Amino acid sequence: MSVKERISIVEGDITKLNVDAIVNAANNSLLGGGGVDGAIHWAAGPKLLDECITLNGCETGDAKITGGYNLPARHVIHTVGPIWRGGNYGEPEKLASCYRKSMEVAVANGVQTIAFPAISTGVYGYPLEEAAQIAVSQVVECLNEMPSIKNVTFVLFGAKNYDIYKAILSNLK
Repeated sequence: MSVKERISIVEGDITKLNVDAIVNAANNSLLGGGGVDGAIHWAAGPKLLDECITLNGCETGDAKITGGYNLPARHVIHTVGPIWRGGNYGEPEKLASCYRKSMEVAVANGVQTIAFPAISTGVYGYPLEEAAQIAVSQVVECLNEMPSIKNVTFVLFGAKNYDIYKAILSNLK
């Protein structure tokens, strides 16, 4: 199966996906927040927060794993994306690291199917097209190195986001 065949995109709610792991676009505390982070914490229930407290936060660009609790997903991989400050403060490298570290954590924990939101593109203000290019290129690179990952799904909010990812994926060889 080609790398392209192992990537899918959907417009919808990441908390509803029946995959091995969903990725949470978290803040450094890992204790919940707005957007995707808040939705995941709400859907997973209070035990997710209890476990996140034990992780002592997470550095930007890194990733940590917890149980999925009340989610259909067995695990939540929490990653902290960069806040957009114009692109000259290491934001591209930190965003790429979010995807790579999340995939590495997935492989280390036997995850074969994983779903990502558009990390850093909400309140963190990362320009969507640039973020999507980084996301797709990192996932493709990781899939080439990580045959145990069977499928990566990008779960996007809104038709505009979906269309941007669809265009990038259609240009993959």
